[in-house]
Amino acid sequence: MLAVAVGIVGVTFGVLADAAGLSLAKVVAMSALVFTGASQFAAVSVIDGGGSGAAAVGSAMLLAARNALYGPVVARGLPRSTAGRLLGAQFVIDETTAMSSVQDNPDDAGDAFWWTGLWLWSFWVIGSVGGALVGSVLGEPETWGLDAAFPAAFVALIMPHLRSSPGRFAALGGAGLAIVAIPFTPAGVPLLVAATAVIPVSIIATRATGNGVRP
Repeated sequence: MLAVAVGIVGVTFGVLADAAGLSLAKVVAMSALVFTGASQFAAVSVIDGGGSGAAAVGSAMLLAARNALYGPVVARGLPRSTAGRLLGAQFVIDETTAMSSVQDNPDDAGDAFWWTGLWLWSFWVIGSVGGALVGSVLGEPETWGLDAAFPAAFVALIMPHLRSSPGRFAALGGAGLAIVAIPFTPAGVPLLVAATAVIPVSIIATRATGNGVRP
């Protein structure tokens, strides 16, 4: 069911990518190689809004940076060889990390990681291709409310962090910076500006933890 749900979201991405002017080959390449939904939606949203390629890539990389933190969590289930770990890096996403981390032993963690990754990657690529192919038939994404897909995904990523004080301060600070930046900066840049709110909050949270204060 998880793979099917991911495939449906992939259809949405394909439709939005087609509306933004991406060719089918670019959609396939992005979904197969990038394989992280939030980053892909961010890049397409920036391009569709008239932003530069640099802003699109910057926004995508900003959201994908969190995946680097998952490495130590899934490492126990990955092969020790360099080639195996490089291949596994392609599948390090939220869902594979979640499925792998709840397993009791490294063998089960590895099986959960690889099977989840393969199924989700396959359905994501198939869904993206399907969405790109039917995009011209569906017409404008706004007609179906598909343009709300990326903001909804972004909110979903933020929600777990709102349980802590640093997360709430970062969210409010980022929102304020984005509101200020929107009238004066090109599409995509406000997202990058908003992300800088994490820096002072991280510093404060680190100092508070070092002093024994619970955030």
